[in-house]
Amino acid sequence: MSGTMHKITPFLWFDDRAEEAMNFYLSVFKNSKAGELRRYPGGAFLTASFEIEGQPFVALNGGPHYKLTPAISLYVDCEDQAEVDALWGKLSDGGEIHQCGWVTDKFGLTWQIIPSALGTMLQDKDVEKSQRVWKAMMEMRKIDIQRLRDAYDGAYQPA
Repeated sequence: MSGTMHKITPFLWFDDRAEEAMNFYLSVFKNSKAGELRRYPGGAFLTASFEIEGQPFVALNGGPHYKLTPAISLYVDCEDQAEVDALWGKLSDGGEIHQCGWVTDKFGLTWQIIPSALGTMLQDKDVEKSQRVWKAMMEMRKIDIQRLRDAYDGAYQPA
């Protein structure tokens, strides 16, 4: 990462686990890299910049005043089921699983782990197909592309 600031860079506020969180995210995503590390006078971690898939972030040890919530989530566009499964497994470990591909990791950051195929099927001009896919997705926690395809083709009927 260069020293240049992007127009918009999300700052992720953590109580005292910002460095641990950043290192975790760097281990989860293949296309990621650490940037500049800043410390308080005396050596305690203050902030660190990092990138995931070209998106810059800053992790901040801001103290206990604020908590991350699902009101802000990070959407991850996944190519296939293998990528969904890998990211879901790593991000859900020690975290909280939600409906429709959402997971809150062990640091409190919420992610949407969504295959590209879902958007394509939901935008189909055939309303019946897209409604079947929507209903199937609403029953899922981790998104299952084959179940979506089955719903799309009419082979799977959600409850």
